[in-house]
Amino acid sequence: MENFPVINMEKLNGEERSATMEMINDACENWGFFELVNHGIPHDLMDKVERLTKGHYRKCMEQRFKQLVASQGLENLSTEINDMDWESTFHLRHLPESNISEIPDLEDDYRKVLKEFALGLEKLAEELLDLLCENLGLEKGYLKKAFYGAKGPTFGTKVSNYPPCPKPDLIKGLRAHTDAGGIILLLQDDRVSGLQLLKDGQWIDVPPMRHSIVINLGDQLEVITNGKYKSVLHRVIAQTDGTRMSIASFYNPGSDAVIYPAPELVEKETAKDQKQVYPKFVFEDYMKLYAGLKFQAKEPRFEAMKSMETSVTMGPIATA
Repeated sequence: MENFPVINMEKLNGEERSATMEMINDACENWGFFELVNHGIPHDLMDKVERLTKGHYRKCMEQRFKQLVASQGLENLSTEINDMDWESTFHLRHLPESNISEIPDLEDDYRKVLKEFALGLEKLAEELLDLLCENLGLEKGYLKKAFYGAKGPTFGTKVSNYPPCPKPDLIKGLRAHTDAGGIILLLQDDRVSGLQLLKDGQWIDVPPMRHSIVINLGDQLEVITNGKYKSVLHRVIAQTDGTRMSIASFYNPGSDAVIYPAPELVEKETAKDQKQVYPKFVFEDYMKLYAGLKFQAKEPRFEAMKSMETSVTMGPIATA
């Protein structure tokens, strides 16, 4: 089995740049996932985020989760559960407007650290989108502009904990799905594993690695690249020992952004007798559809958007 792709971003600044860019391209084409090291986010900030997240879970969320498990009778499962996940979560919005100040039970120190971390991730997401543009032969800034609605992109974070599970064979930490949005940046627990992706029909572990950021591509990048890059099914396996922390941040299009395959990429495919196979649509419409179909195959979602696309108008994306 090939090794999971790990990208050292420091190598983008030297003579190994072209080889590193090729590694990123291969990861986007063949994995839909890769892991970043030396990404520019300070390790001490990441350590603070982890420490405060785990402390917040123990103080504010662990007992609630135990009560939920007891109320649903989940500790004595005898049959497989397919309509819920073994996870404890809360959500933050950063763009277009932050709601961190409105989230209950967060200590001021934790709010401040989450804001600082989100700023670093936002910058990293935009840097990665430009690296993808370079690999795709698109003008610098194209993907960032493609994500812009009237208020810019949307950017948010899902903070999750996956507690020890007595019956991991009967309930998933998180059921298999592709992500609806753009580019996803994950700080995952470096001690407790569980994240897996589907590659060539096999479930492969995404290795826990201290101070790394795991990247995966969402459905919107598959559409914009006309299928050159693909979103990939992934899941979280519940574990019998240890609570797994996961902080996933989603850099997505604005709700009113119109998403469609980049004409430049469609022209390249047309030259090879392949044509545009993905629809154009308003991102918010896709999210409404996704809300009810998250844990089903993505292809029918794309087909459903095709049937709606006659009403969508699109103009050229200005990158200057």
